[in-house]
Amino acid sequence: MPNNQSLMQRDLKVLWHPCTQMKDHETLPLIPIRRGEGVWLEDFDGNRYIDAVSSWWVNIFGHANPRINDRIKGQLDQLEHVILAGFSHEPIIELSERLVAITPDKLNHCFYADNGSSGIEVALKMSFHYWLNQGNKKKTKFVTLGNSYHGETLAALAVGNVELYKKIYEPLLMTTLTAPSPDCYAREEGETWEQYSLRAFEGMEEILRRNHEEICAVIVEPLVQCAGNMRMYHPVYLKKLREACDRYQVHMIADEIAVGFGRTGTLFACEQADITPDFLCLSKALTGGYLPLCAVLTHETIYQAFYDEYETMRGFLHSHSYTGNPLACAAALATLDIFEQDNVIENNQKLIRKMAAATAHFTDHPNIAEVRQTGMILAIEMVKNKKNKQPFAWQERRGLRVYQHALQNQALLRPLGNVVYFMPPYVISEEQIDHLANVAWDGINIATQD
Repeated sequence: MPNNQSLMQRDLKVLWHPCTQMKDHETLPLIPIRRGEGVWLEDFDGNRYIDAVSSWWVNIFGHANPRINDRIKGQLDQLEHVILAGFSHEPIIELSERLVAITPDKLNHCFYADNGSSGIEVALKMSFHYWLNQGNKKKTKFVTLGNSYHGETLAALAVGNVELYKKIYEPLLMTTLTAPSPDCYAREEGETWEQYSLRAFEGMEEILRRNHEEICAVIVEPLVQCAGNMRMYHPVYLKKLREACDRYQVHMIADEIAVGFGRTGTLFACEQADITPDFLCLSKALTGGYLPLCAVLTHETIYQAFYDEYETMRGFLHSHSYTGNPLACAAALATLDIFEQDNVIENNQKLIRKMAAATAHFTDHPNIAEVRQTGMILAIEMVKNKKNKQPFAWQERRGLRVYQHALQNQALLRPLGNVVYFMPPYVISEEQIDHLANVAWDGINIATQD
């Protein structure tokens, strides 16, 4: 039987892991996972870990979920894949019908990609191409938020603003306009989330006022800037942005790849502002964490701008080999079934309250500046100086200490820099939330010691 050590040795000879400095694994053990069940992951030495980060935010109904398994198995015997140009299949038709029914009003056409970054590329290209089809050649730019992240492909990277991911590749990227982040961590003492988010919007308003004639779209990650240290803001910002985009004739792209499907407490984050974007990008939890798939939804006005005789060359000639893969669609359909049948959004409210209660005392810790929460996403920010929010130097890698402590105590916590966060599957129990809170507390105590 293979064990952790033998598999790690084999792995390091042939694999290059994502978002990883491979030299770290000279001292930091790599963990091969043998199986998963519910919130648990189990390695080849029999150690178990609560998957508190949902395996990079994708898993919502647990590993090896029998209902999703059965739907994929049934599809496997029927059709594994078919070209989606000129052909179709029942799973993607049903999935599209159901997405149109549950997403914000008037989003009635679905375009599919293989993953989140690719879906962002679809939305950006589609927005630019729409304006071109309207005879407007001036609109070539995009507006993004400070501290934003939308993926790793070049256009997606260009409309992000997290220096860690973007700076090296800057010479390869298109130029974008950056508005101040509505991130409420920066609010003044006594200032509410809503007040700060409204104040932050002034910068976006000014950019749109001055540059709207050359702007195709604004792209935002609604309510939570996930890769940007889980920073959060008030829904009023989205409402103001929708109004401004309408006023200045600019598209709004909502990247709900990470925050969709219940993560923020509602099925989609945009619901909390009662708005409909021009493009809604969905991935990650769309398939319950099983298979890569992205859906980009848009409305009739966008769709009709491309609908013409072939000779006009107004069509959207964008494709991926595995677009609308039937197995991935089957996983997505099973995921939507669970939402419909299990009253997930309402049931999650109890877990949301439990996460808040289990970490309430963290605010008294001398090295924690803030505990913030939006729905099923909770973040704890470690700092060197609580009074002025002075951060620990990133080179100290304090979050890594939390990660290592958690692994020794049956938990997978993978902090973003100095931010420890919980983003667990929805099948987590209250007892397991308590365990994560205890592990995080002890890990933070270890990490903040000089």
